[in-house]
Amino acid sequence: MPATEGLTLRERLGSTLFSRVAGPSGPANRARIHNTPGPRWFGPDRPIRTVHGDASMFIGGLSALLLQSLHPLAMAAVAAHSGFRGDPWGRLQRTSTFLAVTTYGTAQDAQDAVERVRAVHERIRGTTAAGEPYRAADPHLLGWVHAAEVDSFLRAHQRFGAQPLDAAGCDAYVADTARVATALGVVDPPRDRAALTALLTRYRPELRATPEALDAARFILRHPPLPWPARAPYALLAANAVNLLPPWAPALLGLRPATGPGATCVRLSGHALTRTIRWAMAPPSRPLR
Repeated sequence: MPATEGLTLRERLGSTLFSRVAGPSGPANRARIHNTPGPRWFGPDRPIRTVHGDASMFIGGLSALLLQSLHPLAMAAVAAHSGFRGDPWGRLQRTSTFLAVTTYGTAQDAQDAVERVRAVHERIRGTTAAGEPYRAADPHLLGWVHAAEVDSFLRAHQRFGAQPLDAAGCDAYVADTARVATALGVVDPPRDRAALTALLTRYRPELRATPEALDAARFILRHPPLPWPARAPYALLAANAVNLLPPWAPALLGLRPATGPGATCVRLSGHALTRTIRWAMAPPSRPLR
């Protein structure tokens, strides 16, 4: 019997979305992450749990990928080593599992996940097409990846989240993420929103759109590995991801975010889509079989 037979529309949609994001091991990983007893890095009242558990992450994640691609060394490492073209869903599933483990899992599981990522980073090194050496474990490069990710997730949550944070909550979210960043090897990560903004500004002179970055943007925005029925809602998610970027970023990638009434329509579509995802992925009323 198919796994989705007898499920409601809500459960079928939620199951499909979850399997895409979490992969075939998603249910087992979710049970282990949430049900294993032990101390956690973050308690249930911490803002990182609010942000990372919200449907706004779908838009924030896309926006983060676009923003991160603007650092030529980070993009060279991704293009040469991540396999984002050959296995985009696998990369997404590994990233989402890492976020889930470090946000909700036991302290031991979180530390183990960090150590696995650090071991991978130590092996990733090379030279860009322009002859610049890079290594994924470089604290400066890790700092950019972290700052771009946190800024994107927080921007998305404040715009589309079910419970946007107040100013103190935004600072607390940035402080929470610094715990993970430090474990990954980032030196002195930002611990409030003002420090995050200042750090992004300091990276600005290093940013540019390389051919690899432009190719990644085309792949993410125009050629996603999705069946045709899913491409229309994905296009709306992608439009919102572009509009979510810092004002200076889209032009570097040759993108033109919607403006005026078009921007309002895009934003409304983002609210509608995140509400739908939130509804679909709410905890089921009965166990899935």
